[in-house]
Amino acid sequence: MARKSNADTANPGRFKQIAMTYKMTRKADPKIGLILAAVAIVTFGVFLGIGFLIDHPWYLGILGFLVAFLATAIVFGRRAERAAFGQMEGQPGAAAAVLDNVGRGWTSTPAVAMNRSQDIVHRAVGKAGIVLIAEGNPNRLKPLLAAEKKKMARILPDVPVHDIIVGTGEGQVPLKKVRTTLLKYPRVLPGPQVTQVNDKLRAMGDLMSNMPLPKGPMPKGMRMPRGGKMR
Repeated sequence: MARKSNADTANPGRFKQIAMTYKMTRKADPKIGLILAAVAIVTFGVFLGIGFLIDHPWYLGILGFLVAFLATAIVFGRRAERAAFGQMEGQPGAAAAVLDNVGRGWTSTPAVAMNRSQDIVHRAVGKAGIVLIAEGNPNRLKPLLAAEKKKMARILPDVPVHDIIVGTGEGQVPLKKVRTTLLKYPRVLPGPQVTQVNDKLRAMGDLMSNMPLPKGPMPKGMRMPRGGKMR
């Protein structure tokens, strides 16, 4: 009874999440309903037509229904992902949300460096080494990235360090391609060394854990420290 109750509780939550995702996607992609319907109908129709041709409409009809459901789910997932990236594009901290979903083998740390203009550098560690992912104005990000790369070279001289500036300009990586770019880097570190790198960086601390933040709203007249980088 307990297992059945848990399953009944989980299903409404899952359906509600799908409904919310659909509503969000429809705001950015108003034709999503027509597209999904077309994919399902065309896929099912093709299989059913083949079924009549070979005189097995029932078998191919059932198979067509299953394939149509799968094709619709794939198209919906991709368009929902595209809509989500479109809404996050240009928002501060959007890259950090992407890094949380890179997958196994990667450890991300948000906001390891930041300046007064809220240009941010995040860090990801995996078998490709260390990747610094920067969001903000490219000109202001260059000194932030240079300082972080210099720090990494001093602490971990044998670990490769890559950098990415998120954006749509020349030499930049669009938000939706950040995950793909990370996964394309060659894997040069064995698993145990990745663990050692993470342990060393964790011991060193990061921006958010070292920065003393006052509770509540920032007092009036309080300014960010000079020097561009917060410590």
